[in-house]
Amino acid sequence: MPTVRLTRVVVFSAAHRYFRPDWTPERNIEAFGACGNEHGHGHSYECHVTVSGSMDDETAMVIDLPTLDTILQEEVTDRFDHRHINYDVPEFAFGKQIPTGEALAVYIWDRVASRLPDGVRLECVRVQEQPHLHAEYRGEDPDR
Repeated sequence: MPTVRLTRVVVFSAAHRYFRPDWTPERNIEAFGACGNEHGHGHSYECHVTVSGSMDDETAMVIDLPTLDTILQEEVTDRFDHRHINYDVPEFAFGKQIPTGEALAVYIWDRVASRLPDGVRLECVRVQEQPHLHAEYRGEDPDR
């Protein structure tokens, strides 16, 4: 059977703030501009998750879609939708990881990759914050 890629897109709305408590207010504004506003700002995100594998002989699918949907619901939608990421996701609390699109893509990669069934490989996580801005992670970092 050929190796095939499959992409599922989930959407969520969330707020976040780029901020480093160890920096002065001036340095935060210089580095993050409006993204560092005190109360944060929000996005309607799209998260594209691409997996690959051989098509199953009986179903002709790479992965059972309800299985993938459950993983994405639990690891992406339930975790981020209608949340303030800095307050509701401990890994992105102030003083920890800044919730940039890049950081979210890596975080989601780690959560999803560990839950995929045998024979299914995570190829790419794309987090799109705006129509003209997205970050992708393909697991390229050998030191992770």
